[in-house]
Amino acid sequence: MHLDCHLAQEEMESARSITPRGREYLKRIATLMVAVLAVALPQPGPASADTEAPSILGADSRHRQVARMVTRFVERQHYSRTRVDDSLSGAVLENYLEVLDPGKQYFLEADIKYFSRYRQELDDVLRAGDLEPVFDIFRLYRLRAQQNLGYALSQLDSEPDFTVDESYQFDREDLPWIKTAAEMQDVWRRRVKNDAIGLLLAEKTWEDQVDDAGEVTEEGAVSILTKRYDRVLKRVNELDSDDVFDTFMNSFARTLDPHSSYLSPRQSEEYRIQMSLSYQGIGASLQLDDELVKVLNVIPGGPAALDGRIQANDRITAVGQGEEDGFVDVVGWQLDDVVQLIRGPSGSSVRLQVLPANALPGDEKTVIELTRDKIKLEEQAASAETLELQHNGGTVQVGVITVPSFYQDFEARNRGDKDYVSTTRDVERLIGELQAEGVDGLIMDLRGNGGGHLSEATALTGLFIGEGPVVQLKDTNGRVEVLEDPVPTAAYDGPLVVLVDRFSASASEIFAAAIQDYQRGVVIGQQTFGKGTVQNLYVLDQYVRRVPEEGLGQLTLTIGKYYRVTGGSTQHRGVLPDVDLPSVVDPDTVGESSRERALPWDQIEATRFDARGPLTETIDQLNRSQRTRLSTDPDVRFLVSDIEAIEETRAQSSVSLNIETRRAEREGRREERLVRENIRRAALDLEPLESLDEAEEEERADVLRDQAGLVLLDLVDFANRPSVLTQAAGT
Repeated sequence: MHLDCHLAQEEMESARSITPRGREYLKRIATLMVAVLAVALPQPGPASADTEAPSILGADSRHRQVARMVTRFVERQHYSRTRVDDSLSGAVLENYLEVLDPGKQYFLEADIKYFSRYRQELDDVLRAGDLEPVFDIFRLYRLRAQQNLGYALSQLDSEPDFTVDESYQFDREDLPWIKTAAEMQDVWRRRVKNDAIGLLLAEKTWEDQVDDAGEVTEEGAVSILTKRYDRVLKRVNELDSDDVFDTFMNSFARTLDPHSSYLSPRQSEEYRIQMSLSYQGIGASLQLDDELVKVLNVIPGGPAALDGRIQANDRITAVGQGEEDGFVDVVGWQLDDVVQLIRGPSGSSVRLQVLPANALPGDEKTVIELTRDKIKLEEQAASAETLELQHNGGTVQVGVITVPSFYQDFEARNRGDKDYVSTTRDVERLIGELQAEGVDGLIMDLRGNGGGHLSEATALTGLFIGEGPVVQLKDTNGRVEVLEDPVPTAAYDGPLVVLVDRFSASASEIFAAAIQDYQRGVVIGQQTFGKGTVQNLYVLDQYVRRVPEEGLGQLTLTIGKYYRVTGGSTQHRGVLPDVDLPSVVDPDTVGESSRERALPWDQIEATRFDARGPLTETIDQLNRSQRTRLSTDPDVRFLVSDIEAIEETRAQSSVSLNIETRRAEREGRREERLVRENIRRAALDLEPLESLDEAEEEERADVLRDQAGLVLLDLVDFANRPSVLTQAAGT
């Protein structure tokens, strides 16, 4: 207690530049520290040799200036014209607390009640720039982190009893805040035990392995977890006033919608490096999610995309260099430190220990080795192939054009280069090549396509619809702009299927929606992401006469929404496919609708456009045929059974802390998957496998693409029937 009160007193005495009201808040937090320590929470554990004293926290003049500027921009420029008032203040408080303690493993219920005094004050804080409540909240968060991580370290003094039948609740999102210090300690005791079980199941021992000379040959769970908890504690202690301010301002911006954000000058530069490992890296965007590094998305054309095993929401738990070096546990690391570990010379290899997105804590991790390289532009470009499918006793060829992103060489175009690279130009060329091969239909594969240039989305649509409006854009002031197809004639007029998934977003959704609204083709797959908003970047330095030496940072605000030609928004709802295909991606955790503060779906007036005749009858027939395939195709049945198993895992919010139970559960899941795999193989007249390792070595077919091909063949058949042909052709 004396140490923590001393630190609080030190902060008060060092805050000479803080406003009088600010000093009052500091006194309040010192008093609060004495009060909360009286509830017998554990003291911060012994610091490591390299642990520095926490920094002194308080707002400066730049923070106050930025807070006032951002508040004005929000009220004037954000699409929803949000008023920064008492009602928004409550949401900002909740978001800030959620960012600080997403797993509800630091704050007590009493802390949350204490913070309720700020529920209607944060709007005033933002307008006046008097940010002491923000630092008040963070100081208590830092104290709780010191206490709980210290307690976690103390739990490593002796090996837990791994035979006790108890559980660990790893998903606390829907649980109430922890009430007492004893309950908090029990949560952390179980967390430490669960972390240890995860390592023991990965063939680690409790203590270090040493040779005859006393040298450590392999670290045990105690050493790994000690370093892990020390890193988290060090990270919290190293956060300075700028970090706290940036966290709060970004929490404020994200209260408006998921795509608005504030970045300080320092963050802007770090963001550019951290969020893209595209150069001399693996080609993935990463973010820090609590204490784990999570894959935000995989960049088309990079080593990770070409390998295909790393997916969005996977978590990287350890990194190894080359083929022989051991793994470095990166749980609790700063994001930029993990980035530096993953990056390296082009041609060198890096090994990642990955916990799949749907795996439970402590589940078996996948080791993925990648060769570092630059993003290959040619790998990002649209590509084409033909599928040969058996149909009605013969072989039918269909074309597949894969579009990883909507790209354009903007600089070359501005220079007047007539041969500038673009998605639309590449796809038009590929269409010609496929038609020359005599394909009977075309699949546009937009799975995983997160968007890109809006102009490419409208131009690409023009290759298929002839002419007319493609999308509507409504801005903050309510003005509606209709964006027309810039391509005067269609390049392809045959049977068309657009294949999408939950990661198809933004420009992909504009294209798919237009094809659907014009009745030009059939959209199949999974409901798309639902990102139907437009953002604008404001560099704050440009709006003041005198810029502080360190700068003011940048603000990204949502300033518009996209609407289909029918008037419905693609925001939140995305594009609903005409024919659903099974998917392992969980729409409740991925996509705009999974985000609490996403802007809602709405509708404006439709614009005039000439659609083809309705495809209702055709789509009904396609769905009937597809339902039959879902129940009979061995590959599809295997995919569906895999999804059911994954959903069962997703439904779990706790795991056993009995190591033998955990080992048996993990082996049971592997055995169940092997059984399902051999059922699939038997249906295909293939030899059964003895282990899942054999299955993982085999190259698997793209089941959903093959299903898209079969749907396309049905579409060709239906189009050739007179009763449907007249509808599809609009005659």
